[in-house]
Amino acid sequence: MPEAFLLKRTTITQRFTLGKGERLKSRKLIERVFREGHHFSVYPFRISWIVMDAVGGVQAGFGASSRNFKKATDRNRIKRLMREAYRLQKQVLVDHLAGQKNTFLAVFFIYTGKELPDYGVVSEKIGVALQRLIKETLK
Repeated sequence: MPEAFLLKRTTITQRFTLGKGERLKSRKLIERVFREGHHFSVYPFRISWIVMDAVGGVQAGFGASSRNFKKATDRNRIKRLMREAYRLQKQVLVDHLAGQKNTFLAVFFIYTGKELPDYGVVSEKIGVALQRLIKETLK
């Protein structure tokens, strides 16, 4: 039994992580995304993004409105669901940008819905948003 476990463990080659370098944390960069960036909506999300000439990579940020969700625990749960869905589906976007040299993408996802979502809805809509983001960055 342990041998089968080791065999399975070694065959996994892709790691689905969302590290510190992949999170959009710079206040200046976040302000630039909202001020100069492009926007589109995929209900219940509003996506803001900007492409810059810099060392390649993607940074993503996530937010939920305190106007719609008074409790911090609700906002934190929504952001956690969004990060998890993005973490598992981001590879499509990373692969798309890998073909373009010196391209840096900063993207911010804002949850605009009024009710607490479940993971299935968040995952589906994040996938749709990432596909649309790929189309938009090709222009």
